[in-house]
Amino acid sequence: MTRVPSPRSPVLDDVAVAERSTETKGSINLRIEANTRQLIDDAAAVLGKTRTEFMVETARREAIDVLLDQRLFVLDPERYGAFMHALDNPPAPGPKLRSLLRRVPAWQK
Repeated sequence: MTRVPSPRSPVLDDVAVAERSTETKGSINLRIEANTRQLIDDAAAVLGKTRTEFMVETARREAIDVLLDQRLFVLDPERYGAFMHALDNPPAPGPKLRSLLRRVPAWQK
């Protein structure tokens, strides 16, 4: 079992990446359009999962991503100043970046 560390969120401190849990279960009732339900059922079937397993795993993964995206980090004043300086004064574009920006994207070819 792998724990997801977070200095900010006690919710994420207790998040364990695992297939099954021994915690007390509750329910969530959703009203969704028939075509959305069918889409979910089809995707779950492809993965060999029940609708519930698919929805819970997918929602849980997205919830973790959302919370991790809000992660807070703290710097001492000296490091904060260096961080802000780096943000305000990015390095000049190098040859690789210039080459990348000149390329025609694959979807436009």
